[in-house]
Amino acid sequence: MRNKNILWLYIFLLVAVIDLFFTAEGNSEFRIYSKPLIILSLGFYFWQISKNVAGTLIRKAMLGALIFSWLGDVLLLFPYLFLYGLGAFLMAHVCFIISFKISQEKPFEIGQVNFIKLFLYNLPIYIPAGIAYFLINPGLGEFKIPVVIYILIIVTMVTTARERFGKTNASSFWQVFIGAFTFMISDGILAINMFYKPFPEAPVLVMGTYILAQLLIIMGIRAHYLKG
Repeated sequence: MRNKNILWLYIFLLVAVIDLFFTAEGNSEFRIYSKPLIILSLGFYFWQISKNVAGTLIRKAMLGALIFSWLGDVLLLFPYLFLYGLGAFLMAHVCFIISFKISQEKPFEIGQVNFIKLFLYNLPIYIPAGIAYFLINPGLGEFKIPVVIYILIIVTMVTTARERFGKTNASSFWQVFIGAFTFMISDGILAINMFYKPFPEAPVLVMGTYILAQLLIIMGIRAHYLKG
């Protein structure tokens, strides 16, 4: 069974490399076949390794995040469906927030909160998000409100990942946090390319960081308590 699980990871890596190749070559017509397979194969991997926690909120939330991510990938293949794709990924991040919150020790314990210290801890997350917004703001136009909402949600997703520090094992924390932060970087590159200044390397950078982010998040959640 373990070898079968690993097979899905190999498929994920294979289709990811193929999609990156098509992206670099500008073969958008072929990406209709390769891009949807990335999250689909990663989703099958998570489905297999999470059977021992079937029915739990963590499994449902993570599968929800993967389903919405897959839907977002498909929708963003068509530029005129951008807002729908943005909405799908927003829902994916909400599912990730739930997943990160409950995959830690005593997730709902309320203790003393030092807001100044909390702000300083999260400052490395706020700064790149703020810079990205500063750059893209003039070019947002009618997309301003949905993009601002999206930025707030993804920043919340990354800060929720950071708040797991000391509340899970080191491997789980770092993989989830780096994955969440990389996801934000990927979206930031996409936004800058769309709304500020297009540059030729953007599509490969967006997909490369996105693929890495999804893999790290899955492996980080797995490292918390799942057995693959």
